[in-house]
Amino acid sequence: MTRIPELDAKALARHCAAALAAHPTGGRFAALAVGPTDPTADVARTVAPSSATEHDVNSIFMIVLDRRTGLPAGVGQVVRGGGRALDDGPERIGRDLSAVVEAHGLHDGGTIWDLATLSVLPDYRSDRSAVTVSALLYRSLLRAGQRAGVRHLVALLDQRAHGELTLLGFPFVPMAGAEPAGEVHAVYAPFAAVEAAIAAQGRRLRRLTGPFAGRLPARGLRRLPARRFAARLSDQVATGRDLDEHILLPGLERRRYRGLRSPSA
Repeated sequence: MTRIPELDAKALARHCAAALAAHPTGGRFAALAVGPTDPTADVARTVAPSSATEHDVNSIFMIVLDRRTGLPAGVGQVVRGGGRALDDGPERIGRDLSAVVEAHGLHDGGTIWDLATLSVLPDYRSDRSAVTVSALLYRSLLRAGQRAGVRHLVALLDQRAHGELTLLGFPFVPMAGAEPAGEVHAVYAPFAAVEAAIAAQGRRLRRLTGPFAGRLPARGLRRLPARRFAARLSDQVATGRDLDEHILLPGLERRRYRGLRSPSA
């Protein structure tokens, strides 16, 4: 198994400073998507240890760095080839892997990503900047996936993450049509449909009335401003407005790591 390094505070700060210096952008935050051998990946591994460490060599890490503090504000990890979602998901939902592959056409040779984690770090969750950090993570996922030629997106999501991504507009469906396994949702989405689905969710939310995917985290008189806020977020993530100039994708290659890995690989 790959040894996962842990940086001390000084080393963490050095890695962040080096990444910001090597990849300058304007504004307070910079977002990067990097491969497992990039030194910046050690920042993500240190501040948000993942349950997908056995898939580290097949991972891409997304990191949002704060220029004011010189520290990470948000991290994400995707696993090329299906990761835990295809290793553990079928058993959790009572399906054979072959049934999942057939249900979603995963045998077509297209690149599969498992969305392992996407998280705003604790120091930023109660800050007004949390929205910007979240939006940068979501948009980085879209841009990195487009650059890598991803065709299929799978994930094992807890209740909170499933609710947030559904409200944003991710077109997830239950994996092989299965019900959630307790608090865990095993889900699938065709990656090419994600950006358009988020844009459509933004348009639905901008209307004062009418249906939309997911649930708003507000009731009564607070629902209308919450709906407007959710609409702005979906629109920004779908279009990349005020985000794309702060996102860098160093070293990601489009034609590698294609196809479905064996769960025992």
